[in-house]
Amino acid sequence: MRALSFFQGVPRTLLYDNLRSAVLERIPLAGAPDAIRFHPKMLELAAWYRFAPRPVAPARGNEKGRVERIIRFVRERFFAARPFTDLADLNTQALHWCNTEAAERPCPEDRSRTVRECFESERPRLLALPDEPFPTAEGLTGRTHKTPYVHFDLNDYSVPHTHVRRTLEILATVDTVRVLDGTTVIATHPRSYDRGAQVEEPAHIAALEAQKRAGRAHRAMDRLHYATASAARFFQLAAERGVHLGSLTRGLIELLDTHGAAALEAALTAALAEEATHLAAVRHFIDLQRAQRGQSPPIPVTLPDDPRVRALTVRPHNLADYEALSRETCDERSDAAAEPHGADCGDGHNPASSGESAA
Repeated sequence: MRALSFFQGVPRTLLYDNLRSAVLERIPLAGAPDAIRFHPKMLELAAWYRFAPRPVAPARGNEKGRVERIIRFVRERFFAARPFTDLADLNTQALHWCNTEAAERPCPEDRSRTVRECFESERPRLLALPDEPFPTAEGLTGRTHKTPYVHFDLNDYSVPHTHVRRTLEILATVDTVRVLDGTTVIATHPRSYDRGAQVEEPAHIAALEAQKRAGRAHRAMDRLHYATASAARFFQLAAERGVHLGSLTRGLIELLDTHGAAALEAALTAALAEEATHLAAVRHFIDLQRAQRGQSPPIPVTLPDDPRVRALTVRPHNLADYEALSRETCDERSDAAAEPHGADCGDGHNPASSGESAA
């Protein structure tokens, strides 16, 4: 297809080797042309561009000798000792070389003319290109699971989070990967040839993060609504006074986790009675209630989400072992270097405290 686009026309017959992408089966017949079964995609391409595919005879090198010779010409005159940075750079250099050195060389069949001149004389005999190029994108179906990614060619490509748990169509070319839901393109990515890479569209990630933040806020509001009857009225009054509801929600959730629903409900009721709709007022009333009951403020313990830590059972150490250490007798310490100083043997007597000193 790129060659036909470069020529700006289609030859009436294209000569093919018997490669599997063109010829699936070839059976020689006595006294008749070979029976050839072409690849279905090959026949679609030929019908699209209106050319006749003709495979060469097996073991007849002379039929494609001109092709083999031009491969040698390209290898020796273009590739030999040529530096390039990537595939795009190599293609750019190849196109320039085709339009200059390769086109200006003498034609093998008529040395008096260049290849460019011979081609210009043949151009009017070419068939016109179709209005649309033949669709060559590699297509397959993929399913998204819990995460908004489709897997293709050893890599993951992001899709909008609204399309999880769906079967989507993937169309891949050499340069791009498009993901379709029905006939709608929902994602377009540059194709990656790495292994295990995650190709992401920043807009997909931003939308997912916004959705998760909104979901956490709704879950927190639901917890407060079911745990305390005064939460709805408290938030309404706070919104009317311009209080930042996100910070207020996070603070009330922390108080609910550390003090419980009953204490939080009592504090909210007291704050509403004073028409105080800020978080500091709720904390003040909770501390006041605990002080009236003679309780000290609780110390919150933050544990990671690792289930190995959450399910860990810690057995308290027997403190009697530490009591035994304090009952050491003076006989067990008789070998100490500072024995004249003495030690507290449990009877309250310490020789060093009476002014005695070692020699």
